Amino acid sequence: MIAVKNINKSFGNKQILNDVSISFLRGKINLIIGASGSGKSVLTKCIVGLHEVDNGVVEYDGRDFTCMNFKQRKEIRKEIGMLFQGSALFDSLTVEENVKFPLEMYTKQSEEEILERVNFCLKRVQLENANHLYPAELSGGMQKRAALARAMALNPKYLFCDEPNSGLDPQTGIIIDNLIQEITHEYDMTTIVITHDMNSVMETGENISFIHKGNMWWNGNKEDILKTDNKELNEFVYSSKIMQKFKGL
Repeated sequence: MIAVKNINKSFGNKQILNDVSISFLRGKINLIIGASGSGKSVLTKCIVGLHEVDNGVVEYDGRDFTCMNFKQRKEIRKEIGMLFQGSALFDSLTVEENVKFPLEMYTKQSEEEILERVNFCLKRVQLENANHLYPAELSGGMQKRAALARAMALNPKYLFCDEPNSGLDPQTGIIIDNLIQEITHEYDMTTIVITHDMNSVMETGENISFIHKGNMWWNGNKEDILKTDNKELNEFVYSSKIMQKFKGL
């Protein structure tokens, strides 16, 4: 579990996060939703240490990340997998080399052990024949699956996904959602997903946090979101055509 407790973050005179507290549950898909500029990305960067919080605490299974030094944080980061919005694959490396990258950086495994892990991860995301292809030779959905294989290479306890369906057609987006959900449950990971995709929310939303103007505004699951009387959440949710059709509006 990842616990965020009373986080505040400002840039200059602009307050971005206001006393935000959230628990991200182990073995669950934890979604962060909210309008553009609401503070979702800043919150995530605070959780992984890309931004230092002004005050408050971030805990990884009871370990206070905010008070750790660089070396201590590095040990936590070995337990983190990241799936970036644009996949962020290295263009000059093959798929196999991309997935190898974190293993070569953070482990002392032999070449044979590394290759075995790479092949396992690629098979898990249904890319077992893509080892020697370059990112430019892959479709958008294949790039996301390759990036997901790289994210799971170190067998992480924690998985962060930033808009995993961005730029994908709906059918491919569902494939990515299903993979993230399967991997989360299979390996009992704490998965945090930033998304604007309401289809993803209704398919995978086991623990949903709605951020509004830098505040933790609502928390629940995909069933709760249909019954809430939270005005700001309803305005956000039902601005989506998908959700309008879902509710028969």
